Amino acid sequence: MAKMEVKTSLLDDMIGVGDMVLLEPLDEDSFINNLKKRFDHNEVYTYIGSVVISINPYRSLPIYTPEKVEEYRNRNFYELSPHIFALSDEAYRSLRDQDKDQCILITGESGAGKTEASKLVMSYVAAVCGKGAEVNQVKEQLLQSNPVLEAFGNAKTVRNDNSSRFGKYMDIEFDFKGDPLGGVISNYLLEKSRVVKQPRGERNFHIFYQILSGASEDFLCKLKLEQDFSRYNYLGLDSAKVNGVDDAANFRTVRNAMQIVGFMDHETQSVFEVVAAVLKLGNIEFKPESRVNGLDESKIKDKNELKEICELTGIDQSVLERAFSFRTVEAKQEKVSTTLNVAQAYYARDALAKNLYSRLFSWLVTRINESIKAQTKVRKKVMGVLDIYGFEIFEDNSFEQFIINYCNEKLQQIFIELTLKEEQEEYIREGIEWTHIEYFNNAIICDLIENNQTGILAMLDEECLRPGTVTDDTFLEKLNQVCATHQHFESRMSKCSRFLNDTTLPHSCFRIQHYAGKVMYQVEGFVDKNNDLLYRDLSQAMWKANHSLIKALFPEGNPAKINLKRPPTAGSQFKASVATLMKNLQTKNPNYIRCIKPNDKKAAHVFNDALVCHQIRYLGLLENVRVRRAGYAFRQAYEPCLERYKMLCKQTWPHWRGPARAGVEVLFNELEIPEEEFSFGRSKIFIRNPRTLFKLEDLRKQRLEDLATLIEKIYRGWKCRTRFLLMKKSQIVIASWYRRYAQQKKYQKIKSSAIIVQSYIRGWKARKLLRELKHQRRCNEAATIIAAYWHGTQVRREYRKFFRANAGRKIYEFTLQRLIQKYFLEMKNKMPSLSPIDKNWPARPYLFLDSTHKELKRIFHLWRCKKYRDQFTDQQKLIYEEKLEASELFKDKKALYPASVGQPFQGAYLEISKNPKYKKLKDAVDEKIIIAEVVNKINRANGKATSRIFLLTKNNVLLADQKSGNIKSEVPLGDVIKVSMSSQNDGFFAVHLKEGSGAAGKGDFLLSSDHLIEMATKLYRTTLSQTKQKLNIEISDEFLVQFRQDKVCVKFIQGSQKNGNIPTCKRKNNRLLEVAVP
Repeated sequence: MAKMEVKTSLLDDMIGVGDMVLLEPLDEDSFINNLKKRFDHNEVYTYIGSVVISINPYRSLPIYTPEKVEEYRNRNFYELSPHIFALSDEAYRSLRDQDKDQCILITGESGAGKTEASKLVMSYVAAVCGKGAEVNQVKEQLLQSNPVLEAFGNAKTVRNDNSSRFGKYMDIEFDFKGDPLGGVISNYLLEKSRVVKQPRGERNFHIFYQILSGASEDFLCKLKLEQDFSRYNYLGLDSAKVNGVDDAANFRTVRNAMQIVGFMDHETQSVFEVVAAVLKLGNIEFKPESRVNGLDESKIKDKNELKEICELTGIDQSVLERAFSFRTVEAKQEKVSTTLNVAQAYYARDALAKNLYSRLFSWLVTRINESIKAQTKVRKKVMGVLDIYGFEIFEDNSFEQFIINYCNEKLQQIFIELTLKEEQEEYIREGIEWTHIEYFNNAIICDLIENNQTGILAMLDEECLRPGTVTDDTFLEKLNQVCATHQHFESRMSKCSRFLNDTTLPHSCFRIQHYAGKVMYQVEGFVDKNNDLLYRDLSQAMWKANHSLIKALFPEGNPAKINLKRPPTAGSQFKASVATLMKNLQTKNPNYIRCIKPNDKKAAHVFNDALVCHQIRYLGLLENVRVRRAGYAFRQAYEPCLERYKMLCKQTWPHWRGPARAGVEVLFNELEIPEEEFSFGRSKIFIRNPRTLFKLEDLRKQRLEDLATLIEKIYRGWKCRTRFLLMKKSQIVIASWYRRYAQQKKYQKIKSSAIIVQSYIRGWKARKLLRELKHQRRCNEAATIIAAYWHGTQVRREYRKFFRANAGRKIYEFTLQRLIQKYFLEMKNKMPSLSPIDKNWPARPYLFLDSTHKELKRIFHLWRCKKYRDQFTDQQKLIYEEKLEASELFKDKKALYPASVGQPFQGAYLEISKNPKYKKLKDAVDEKIIIAEVVNKINRANGKATSRIFLLTKNNVLLADQKSGNIKSEVPLGDVIKVSMSSQNDGFFAVHLKEGSGAAGKGDFLLSSDHLIEMATKLYRTTLSQTKQKLNIEISDEFLVQFRQDKVCVKFIQGSQKNGNIPTCKRKNNRLLEVAVP
């Protein structure tokens, strides 16, 4: 049975208030107390409608597991407790199912957890979208772009160990199925001043420390770097090491991420070379020198650092050294070269380092975009994730804080506009009357900053472009003239008298009333930071580098493309970027995550009320709640509303059969809720005051307790009845089993008694029968004995008269019979083995058994021979028949015979069928070959031997040449009349042919073989089989052989030989061949 899914709600088991829209009363103290209460219970997320407030817990919480991802997947936004996954899922499903482009705006001050929030959003989207090799690769590249950008764009600050020092906006592109195709990253305002100077207790960008800690010695040697942080002026030493941060491991992570994103090895090498060059630029120091004309100039103290930088970047050392000492100013057709004093040289060095690093960072973003951009040109859905700095109010606020706060003013403006627009669209969609909502419109503050004529940024650009002496004080004077009457601008030098006695406002500062509060800015450095000036000599020196990446970073240094037009200022560039960002956000459905830092100590379980109150103010969270609550504080679809509160009305409980809206109307009428407290939309019920909702929740809680009591009562009754019925059933079962057991015991007892009675009766009957049988047997034995005695008496009377005459013969016969019986019994125990060659036989015990003894020996030998023969196969029988035949023919006749007894007859000594040498001979012979052997044919002329192949088939004898395989002679078996051989230990034999036959033209054959006995035996048996006549085997030491027309005598003699034991044949005369046998 499948497990029932239990639907929960935001209102169930709520700690504090999960949605600030429902907060009562709504003021700053209750807002903070609600956040603190939830934070103390590890509830770090809270809603303001669809906005998520995220408090940094400064520790790991088990709320981001894969199980949590599945829990929030495809669930209604308000269905579960507040979570960043709920907002991510809502945005992703709206993009996938409703075809609406989305953007997620993450704001908050440094250390509030913006970067981690953006990672969680991206990881959730990556987990719930589609799968597949290509999709997984895109997701991996998108996720791995974060470590690269963090290494080059994040740094440790006093507020955050991993603070983003740039604004990032990523557009993730999806196809129609919701699978990621790629992405585009935009970066805003990298804090490049951190490259050359860091506040006390802070670090430079992570990559500098990572490369020195994690790179190998060989790699550092190539980059001309050392691991000692103190060797580099651009690295602050007081916070070089951060607790809990492993720079070496992070460096390996960055290199791996760059490889996954798609950086080539030479590109990665070039990037680290630029980083090394920036690091070493800080070690260049200058000393003053006076020229003849009285002007001050600067010289580099130690040129070794300059030399190593030039080797890294491929720049001519003299060119770079001149760029640090001189400045060329072009005006129309004139060029004026001026020397730089020490202060100007240090300014040029730092400006080059800042520009080099910031341009490298921009190049990295562009390079990552090339790798992660969508490869297809199909229509795409877009989800934007904006991770940008929040509103900043420091003790010393400068140009960076000014433009950051300007960006937040624009984000607040678009937030209010889009929130009101979303509210208005929902009211119109639901058919509810829209009433105008009063709220603070910060457009007047945005206009104060960005107005093209009278805006602060316009005044700053105008002052930077003005000829003559331009300082921060002249810029402040201009602001006092233009903005003095603006209600959100304050200055001690303003003509407005209300600030003349304000001692909290120094003369070199101005103050702006932002939506989040008043911020005082120190005007010092505004002009220089806005100019962001890099001398043209340095740009041209960088362009002349043999380093492809550095050359690409400074295109304006190309002499062929010299542009005398002043480059755009930092303020105007940022203003244009913000305008583009706002235009992009206007086209998308917004989703907001407001990040809050609970304390400045980066400690868990610590909630600083004052710090959180400060952030709530500048994030405008109370303003967000008021805008959301301006109309109706709570709205819910009819179906979940009826499902949640149906138990409050008898007509809707437990099931409502009609439409959900009608059920809600019946429910609210039954509860007598005032009509001004709610309105019915087309698909939702709108509740104006949170008190009404809490009243419904209290009634529901009370009703649930009543229902729980009712359910408990019914359950207890059911449980008791079930227990009673079970006990009743158990009692019946136990009783039936006991009765069965009792009857079985009774039956067993009766059965046992019956068996005992039966056994006694059967025993008595058996004993009675036994007595009768014994008596009958004794009677029979007595009668038999009496009869035997009687018959014996009768026989003795009958034979008494001739007993003495026959007694001797009877005794003899009896004795003889006993001796023969004893003989056979002893022979039984003394029989020899069954081996036919065993000659043992027991000795004869009595002389009169001599013939019997021999006959038994013969019969036993024949019997065991038969038993032995019965074990033979047909092939073995044939072999033994041939051996037996050879024994009859040659035993005691031929001296060579005993040596052949132990040798098996193989027949085919030449493998004619397998040897390719004899293929021609095999083809010529189509009969079965009985024997194939190499023999020596004796020449009658000189007695010398010639090798021939001797073949015996069923019908013929053949002689063939051993080398060529050609058949020399072929004799039918019918023409062979005799075989002659000596009685000595030699292999010579003569084959005599029938006179007048076709084969006898050349005469008989005189041959010599090592297997004479076998050849003669097989020739004899084959001839007998085919001709039915026995072949004459002549054994003699002297016989005649017919050679053509002459008869030659072959004579065998005994003699010693020079060749050892090999017989030799020698021609004595025309009529005699003599064979000497050793």
